[in-house]
Amino acid sequence: MTTKGPISQFVTEHYKHFNAATLVDAAKAYEQQLEQGNKMMITLAGAMSTAELGKSLAEMIRQDKVQIITCTGANLEEDIMNLVAHSHYRRVPDYRDFTPQQEWDLLEQGLNRVTDTCIPEEEAFRRLQKHIFEIWKAAEEAGERYLPHEYMYKMLLSGVLEQYYEIDPKNSWMLAAAEKNLPIVVPGWEDSTMGNIFASYCLKGELKPSTMKSGIEYMTWLADWYTENTQDNGIGFFQIGGGIAGDFPICVVPMLYQDMERTETPFWSYFCQISDSTTSYGSYSGAVPNEKITWGKLDINTPKFIVESDATIVAPLIFAYLLGW
Repeated sequence: MTTKGPISQFVTEHYKHFNAATLVDAAKAYEQQLEQGNKMMITLAGAMSTAELGKSLAEMIRQDKVQIITCTGANLEEDIMNLVAHSHYRRVPDYRDFTPQQEWDLLEQGLNRVTDTCIPEEEAFRRLQKHIFEIWKAAEEAGERYLPHEYMYKMLLSGVLEQYYEIDPKNSWMLAAAEKNLPIVVPGWEDSTMGNIFASYCLKGELKPSTMKSGIEYMTWLADWYTENTQDNGIGFFQIGGGIAGDFPICVVPMLYQDMERTETPFWSYFCQISDSTTSYGSYSGAVPNEKITWGKLDINTPKFIVESDATIVAPLIFAYLLGW
């Protein structure tokens, strides 16, 4: 193995206890999974694309450190928005002091706030809208149906967005994924700006809902992929945040085992969650990993880690370790 770089050396030397130590333990166990020939799924919740996780995740994809991604519809589109409209984003570090009037003023300027970062509606959403609509429409006219991320891949690989690029393309994880045709699962895609836009075209009678493949089709595809890719080795689960990005794909194992009665289906071979959700009454995002044993998702001996911290801090550090930075 190549010598680790300064970031990896720093975390190894200084992160000795508590969440910091768990970060290092989880990173080392992730690396061991890959060395054993296992694959890894990364799930993205929250606004990780707007947080520019692509600066490290894109290289993870290129170096085959992740074999499949599950993400929300927002993360799917927001990486591309950052690619084509980065200079129009506005950072508002004093957002905690904003009055309702100041928030309204941002709306009137077409700036949609995500914590301290405002996404420019016209340059981001609308710039993509005209191009993705043409791809949706062409598929419908040809009698074809695709999954949400497959339409995004078509748009990226067509080169139609290159005229708008405002960051180094190597920092776009979606572009890296498209170039590698990386499997992506996008549960609840309808709950995203592009999903809302697609629904609006259906309401106007310009598109049919059936032109977009559904979440059930994502699950059945994932069931086949999981079965095929666990013939000889395991698949690990690296969860960033909570929500549907994690809930949806992890359930493929109990579905195959219990509902399909394929009792030879292996459990996930590794589990790590970066979360700032505390354990609470009925909270899934804040549940300790052992709770997942009772649902048939993890085995007794599955390596399990939970880093209770900010994913925008932790995920790049773990990826840096895996990349040897």
